[in-house]
Amino acid sequence: MAFKPPFASNAQVEHNKFGFGAVVSCSEEHIVIKFDEHGEKKFIAGIVLPNLKKSDRTPPPEKRARARKPKAAVVVVPVAVQQAAS
Repeated sequence: MAFKPPFASNAQVEHNKFGFGAVVSCSEEHIVIKFDEHGEKKFIAGIVLPNLKKSDRTPPPEKRARARKPKAAVVVVPVAVQQAAS
């Protein structure tokens, strides 16, 4: 008999401890959920499924990582080179 996962990918769920999240993957053994405030967590499906509630909320927009400016290179000139240039 084929396994039908209780939650499809990207289904919005609510966990009593971690809050709102989206299902990343769901199999017979494990379910992976990406929570808004706690990141991605992997659970044993049989234990966590009774604690999940389906949510009808719209998922929040993905946060984009900030682009960091490259740091300026520091050039160290030895004292001997400075004196020879004078």
